[in-house]
Amino acid sequence: MGLSIGIVGLPNVGKSTLFNALTRKGVLIANYPFATIDPSVGVVAVPDIRLDRLAEMSHSEKKMPAAVEFVDIAGLVKGASEGEGLGNQFLSHIREVDAILEVVRVFDDEDIHHVAGNVDPRYDIEVIDLELVEADKQSAEKRLERLERDAKGGDKALVAERDVLRKLVPALKAGKAARTVSLSETEKENAKTLHLLTLKPVLYVLNRKSGVVNVDAENSERWRELKGFLDANNAPYVIVDAGVENELSDVHQDEKADFRRELGVAEDGLNALIKAGYSLLDLISFFTTGEKESRAWTIKRGSTAPEAGAVIHSDFRDKFIRAEVIEWSKLLEAGSYAAARSKGLLRTEGKEYVVQDGDVMEFLHS
Repeated sequence: MGLSIGIVGLPNVGKSTLFNALTRKGVLIANYPFATIDPSVGVVAVPDIRLDRLAEMSHSEKKMPAAVEFVDIAGLVKGASEGEGLGNQFLSHIREVDAILEVVRVFDDEDIHHVAGNVDPRYDIEVIDLELVEADKQSAEKRLERLERDAKGGDKALVAERDVLRKLVPALKAGKAARTVSLSETEKENAKTLHLLTLKPVLYVLNRKSGVVNVDAENSERWRELKGFLDANNAPYVIVDAGVENELSDVHQDEKADFRRELGVAEDGLNALIKAGYSLLDLISFFTTGEKESRAWTIKRGSTAPEAGAVIHSDFRDKFIRAEVIEWSKLLEAGSYAAARSKGLLRTEGKEYVVQDGDVMEFLHS
């Protein structure tokens, strides 16, 4: 499932450092840089203890984790929506991704210039958000102007798109993101065709730096303003020290805990970030496990059993008969498929079954 997250931010906030740390941590497919103004792409393994445990139980020869694609997008500058800097390329690259990871600098360091002259995380978010809103406003207004004319013919699709835009354009004009507008499920589907930047879900990454003053640590007015914004918007965020994580990419796994203690970074920020990104895309994992391979398969939340089977092979959808399902922890408790079957722990599910995160599944098809 080719879903991707674009890493965005102002210049010198740590975007590329974060991207390098991510792609050096269990990268499945090497990142492949394009031309200078084009983004780099890296496919990163999603850490999942459930898969590790299932592979151990089955003595699997191979282990295949789920993955998330991260795209390192050129730094945004104020005026991007008007073509400043790499504005047009920047916005087109964001348009192609499914979600946005917005890196926000929360550390003071005189050796690393801030584009605005001083570090103010709330201001940085405002700059990026307003540029995205402005770009959406321009395209949405033009589209609505055409639809007000074209939808007079009564075409249902055009009328539906026009009606959604009538809701979105006033919000964009008021400087608000399109995702803040309350839409029905049908309207959300219609809105997808508009490819608006501010309809995409956003995860904020607060980038700290070891050994300097960090905004969150001093609990200053800057931190209170930032935290107030995040809380008021129910915005998901993670705190990461991208520099430390990048350095730790070359350290052996057994020694990382000691290095983290020395550097004062207790948590693995990248693991939290990758998992949060996976969740941001509204993805879940189901598993298959055996001696040859244990694997986490990626599906959209709410997928039915045949839809889940299709990510393995189209026959599992087109010729679906039933699926045997067990929750991952129950399978581990049983110790094996055979033991789980003898205890009656395996369930038989049909076409209507909605797959749950952590299901272990076997499919039967005609």
